[in-house]
Amino acid sequence: MVVGYDTRFLSAEFAQQAALVAAANGIEVFLTESFAPTPAVSLSVVDKEADGAILITASHNPPHYNGFKFKASYGGSATPDITERIEQHYRKNLARDKRPSMISLEKAVGSGRLHFFDPKEAYLPHIFNLLNKDSFSRLKVVVDPMYGAGQGYLSEALSRLGCYVEEIHNEINPSFGGVNPEPISENLGALRDKVAKGNFDVGLAMDGDADRIGAIDARGDFINSHQIFALLLEHLVGCRGWRGDVVKTVSGTRMIDLLTQKYGLKLFETPVGFKYICEHILSGDVLIGGEESGGVGIKNHIPERDGILVGLLLVEMMAMHQKTLGELVDDLMRRLGYFYYDRMDIDIGPSSRESISARLEAFESTELVGSKVVAVNAVDGYKFCLDDGSWLMIRPSGTEAVVRIYAEADSPQKVSLLLKKGQEIVSAAARPACRRACRQTGQAGNVKNIPRKTKRGAMVDERR
Repeated sequence: MVVGYDTRFLSAEFAQQAALVAAANGIEVFLTESFAPTPAVSLSVVDKEADGAILITASHNPPHYNGFKFKASYGGSATPDITERIEQHYRKNLARDKRPSMISLEKAVGSGRLHFFDPKEAYLPHIFNLLNKDSFSRLKVVVDPMYGAGQGYLSEALSRLGCYVEEIHNEINPSFGGVNPEPISENLGALRDKVAKGNFDVGLAMDGDADRIGAIDARGDFINSHQIFALLLEHLVGCRGWRGDVVKTVSGTRMIDLLTQKYGLKLFETPVGFKYICEHILSGDVLIGGEESGGVGIKNHIPERDGILVGLLLVEMMAMHQKTLGELVDDLMRRLGYFYYDRMDIDIGPSSRESISARLEAFESTELVGSKVVAVNAVDGYKFCLDDGSWLMIRPSGTEAVVRIYAEADSPQKVSLLLKKGQEIVSAAARPACRRACRQTGQAGNVKNIPRKTKRGAMVDERR
């Protein structure tokens, strides 16, 4: 078993305890000697021919979160079948009131069941084999690991490829500087300033465990996850000549549909979550798979999203075309059409989730904001597809007490109208649950549903 962890408060201690429990149960454990990115730990599973990996990380979530991830023997997300088997063991032990077996660190090391290792030693050479190394020129790059586990990885790789690199937010800070380690536009103010003041060609930011990425263009524009996915797909097919199936989550951009049609590739759509993309990678010939939250995995790599590799590929395509990311996005839009995107998160109480889901299931409409509803996709949440190519999607989160509202259209104005309509639908569904909760707790007065808006940036540069 491989065990790794991120930079969060007590992650190292949590990982060591997990490693000692495994060692006490007769499992040989390879524990990272320091914090490490999720993609590097995942690759170590394959490199060491291990049976799986435990990762202590909460990825892009707020500082007070932490989490327990399990990776399977193929170095990717555990399938629902694997996680169900883990849960069955957990419930069985809980019913027996069984305490975990433990041994000391000294005994685990002395017995040969616990080893410390540096995952970078295998990870970087593997990544370099996936790149067109001769195409890299001396571009100026700012890397922002957002105080997360990607510190030193992307910056070292770029330096070894001949780029001039500066890294910011590269120390241990369990509060993440007061900003959630999620590489979205509103969290990247310091990176944007650094790119502008230093005349850098690009700024690359990774989330807390470095399996997702966002970018700031040379002119200061945010390049979002949809644009990155579309650019990568076109680069791998058009420049690299790679082929294969394409997988996207239901909340992904229509640009992927158009590109797969252009290149004659088969497209699969999944519920939200990279584990569903991973299942396709394991069972078929997948060229690329991506999700709205910024996770992308590519062919000839482990079935895992990898922000470090994606960052390197973005720099590679800039060098090959001698263009900025913004210019590459502009070129793509001129050929495909213009796509704008935004997302809104609305806080809800735990009791509201069921009523909202029931309301969405019963909701019927032939038109939204002046456009005809031509299809409703219920793969994960509810996605209303309109006759002009725009869409609105409403989906209760699987990890937080929020409802996510997504929209894509050919203008920012249409996106705003769709989000507002989605907010109205959610608010109408949440009110009965809020009133019930008040009566149950004996509270008086009205309960207000206050939305928390999280903007993801337009799909064309913001000045337009």
